[in-house]
Amino acid sequence: MSRLIFVDVEAVGRSPVNGAMTEFGAVDYTTRQTFHGVIFEGMPDPTHPPQVITTLKRVRPMAEVMVEFKQWLDSLGADRPIFVSDNPAYDFQWINAAFDATGMDNPFGHSARRIGDFWAGLNKNWHNTQEWKRYRVTTHDHHPVHDAMGNAEAFEHISREFGL
Repeated sequence: MSRLIFVDVEAVGRSPVNGAMTEFGAVDYTTRQTFHGVIFEGMPDPTHPPQVITTLKRVRPMAEVMVEFKQWLDSLGADRPIFVSDNPAYDFQWINAAFDATGMDNPFGHSARRIGDFWAGLNKNWHNTQEWKRYRVTTHDHHPVHDAMGNAEAFEHISREFGL
């Protein structure tokens, strides 16, 4: 059995090589329990919300945050966590790098699932990868817990719509 964990990351820079993950949010699909990992102070740029404004003032050590995240994942039960995101090519790289940088195994393994691909497959249209976002209930405001929750809500709607 597996456990779906919806994750959203906020970061500065193009990748963990030259950037920094400022914070991330996670939502357990089954229980809707949430985790908010804050490493650096940051907030969405009011003129361009996908861009994070940060002073890179550290709030907490990354190792501490990642240990707590792993403990939170473990507290959800023995089922293997499955990383789900609207853009795992971006989000997963930061989480994977954070676990690696702190000397921890990534509990998600080496793969993730993309909601847009799931939606496109159900609709038998490879190019239809964005339409699912209309089913978010929680506003997508670049707060990572809100964004992860909205994605979990949309996934639930999609699952019901297709009788899954």
